[in-house]
Order: sequence, then structure tokens, then C-alpha cells
Amino acid sequence: MAEKEQKQQQKKDAKSDKKALDDKKQEARQAREDTGEVLVRIFGYDIPGSKNIYSALTKIKGISWAISNSICNSMNLDKTKRISTFSKDEIKKIEEAIRSLKVPDFMKNRRLDPETGETGHFYGNDLDMKKDFDIKRMKKMKSYKGIRHQNKLPVRGQRTRSHFRTKGRGVVGVMKKKASPAPGAK
Repeated sequence: MAEKEQKQQQKKDAKSDKKALDDKKQEARQAREDTGEVLVRIFGYDIPGSKNIYSALTKIKGISWAISNSICNSMNLDKTKRISTFSKDEIKKIEEAIRSLKVPDFMKNRRLDPETGETGHFYGNDLDMKKDFDIKRMKKMKSYKGIRHQNKLPVRGQRTRSHFRTKGRGVVGVMKKKASPAPGAK
């Protein structure tokens, strides 16, 4: 009889522990929903507000860690400060600093542009467009890299024996033998 009561008590304890755990999970879920994630928009990119300014700037296409470091140093920003704590005016100042970037030419992503001959730094969609136009120009003048791009092959000297087999291309390898008819069967 005592064993039966012990088992029942253990079941009750397990149920109450499970209920307490479920309640804690529910409270944590509710807390997450209440706080919500703040998104800060810079140059058309949504950046989570929980990130610090140093790593948040690298989420913008065209800004590397070195450029982010340069921006933080030139504006005397604390690199560990969360981006959600900045006001709208401060974010506008950061955008202006990015537009009028004062870094050495070797840090910029567009040196000696073939069209203008100038060195510049591009971000986001502008960077994508420049890259696409460069590839189109190489294809048009039929340079080695342009031909590799046209044929959807690696451009920078990688091996093609075991990689770069895209859908639709023939696969090189061992072919299975066709099943021969069983002896005596027609």
C-alpha cells in the first residue's frame, strides 16, 4: 500500500514539475514578445537593434570590418554601444559619414574604375550593379574571364574535375551497365 502511495505522489510531483516548467517557458515567450526586436534601417538594410555599432555596420553590403572600424574611429563612437540606443539624428550622421568616407584608396572597393578612372566606394545595390556591368563588359569583349562567366565555369583558376557540375550539365563518372535480359527470356 505504501509503494502505491509513493508512486502516486511521484506522479503528482512530476506533473507539478512539468506544469512549472511549462509556465516558465510561457513567461519567457511572453517576455520575448513584449520586448520585441528593434530594427534600425541604414542604407536600406534592416539591422537588429541588439547588435553593437561595430558589427552592425558590417551588415551593410560593401562595408567590411576595416571600414566599420574606420567609421567608428572617425566619429569617436563607442564600438560596444548597441545600435538601438542611437537617435535618428545620430543615425543620419552615421549615414553621412558613410557617404563621405575618408579612408585610403587601398581600402575602397572600386579602385580606378574603367569608366571614370576614379577610385570610389559603393554600397548595396550600386555595388551589385557595378559588378554586373563589369561581368557584361568582360563577356562583350570576350576576355578569358568573360568566357568563363558565359560558360558558367569557375573564373579564378579552381579545378573543375570534381566540382562545378551544375544542373543540366553531364555528370562525369562511372555509368551503370544496362540490365541484360535473363537467359532463356525473350
